[in-house]
Amino acid sequence: MKTKRPVRVSRRDFIKTTIAGTVVSSVKLSGFPTIVPASVLGEFAPGKQINVGAIGNGRISRGHDLPGVWQYDDARIVAVCDLDSKRLEDARVLVNNFYSKKAGTNYNGVQGYSDYRALLQNKDIDAVVISTPDHWHALIAIDAVEAGKDVYLQKPASLTIAEGRALSDAVNRTGRVFQIGSQQRSSVQFRYAAELVRNGRIGQLKTVSVGLPTDPAGDVEPEMPVPRNLNYEMWLGSTPFKYYTEKRVHPQNDYGRPGWLRCEQFGAGMITGWGSHHIDSAHWAMDTEYTGPIEVSGWAEFPAKGLWDVHGRFQTEALYANGVRMVVSSEFPNGIKFDGTQGWIFVSRGNESVTASDPVAKLKDPKALDASDPKIITSVIGPNEIHLYESKEHHRNWLDCVRSRKLTIAPAEVAHRSCSTCLIHQIAMKLKRKVKWDPVRERFKNDDEANAMVSRPQRWPYALNSHQS
Repeated sequence: MKTKRPVRVSRRDFIKTTIAGTVVSSVKLSGFPTIVPASVLGEFAPGKQINVGAIGNGRISRGHDLPGVWQYDDARIVAVCDLDSKRLEDARVLVNNFYSKKAGTNYNGVQGYSDYRALLQNKDIDAVVISTPDHWHALIAIDAVEAGKDVYLQKPASLTIAEGRALSDAVNRTGRVFQIGSQQRSSVQFRYAAELVRNGRIGQLKTVSVGLPTDPAGDVEPEMPVPRNLNYEMWLGSTPFKYYTEKRVHPQNDYGRPGWLRCEQFGAGMITGWGSHHIDSAHWAMDTEYTGPIEVSGWAEFPAKGLWDVHGRFQTEALYANGVRMVVSSEFPNGIKFDGTQGWIFVSRGNESVTASDPVAKLKDPKALDASDPKIITSVIGPNEIHLYESKEHHRNWLDCVRSRKLTIAPAEVAHRSCSTCLIHQIAMKLKRKVKWDPVRERFKNDDEANAMVSRPQRWPYALNSHQS
């Protein structure tokens, strides 16, 4: 099966020529105005809340991001958007039902959109939560901040290093509030572990060991007809055209773990999936949030056949300019261990449950925080010592910053640096050799082969560079 080659037009022109039909279809779907009268909403009356649009309504949106926002009375989800019309309607019903139950009345104020660009043109929407597949993260977030919306973006920040740099630059240029979904920063044990390391409780930091899970390989999957409810052409976005098969995209009959997570076309696998969490937390403790490693080497096993082709077992090692080594491996317990000259600290999510279909549905280590000496953990961070940014809950921190216009606990540049570090590790896996990185220029040193992997060819009209046209 082949796809028609799209005409080369800029993304702005593409929006102008397609937006009208999208708005009509979205209005037909919802059948209700964006702003609902105060008499219907009661405590949710317009003007009292931050109006939020949710872009991407799959597993992570339903289980994490929608509840993360709707739990607060000063925010209201007024719009949902998905390229799968079944998921779109499911999300609209889910949010309407929540607000109906909470308000004790029949609430039908959620607008449905089949195209995120139409949602971004709605001036009543203040902010968006982006919970799409990874390959759409940076592109939608850039469009959102340039449309004047504040952004909560699921991790990882980008599909490539070049996209991540463009995203951070766009956020800084527009002055919008941005939060990456690195919710470990809002977990007390990860902040406290970082403070203990920063304040020298284990002496001089020498090595950081990061344990990540892996993904199983899969079988060769047959070509299938594209479901009528899915805009597959747009779903592929900037990535190359490949025939449709359900396990390349997401389940059609439930909200189980989607197959795209295991396709390199759409992401890097667990090195960014869980690595974006743990490497970000490690950077926080290492005080390297705005830089990256200077060299990385390692190995990985990749499937020899089948649809799912992200890395399996692996181990990589990075060196930072301050002399600290970071070893990332599928062979380590899931979590982060900091080794210093006077002891060690291990931090994880403990017994915290994650998404049921995740390969690490429940972490095995009951201890969220452990150390070589219990006195390390019980020590008190003094008033004159380093105290890191404190957030009680990740979505709450974002909403607070939308109001105050202050920097979130996980801003764009920090998000880019943790993601780009993960991607450097993946590049070293793919090349099977050491790569040397310049974190200032964000280029590999004297390495054309590695630098060619900083970005990817992109399909029009979804290409990042079309955004600049």
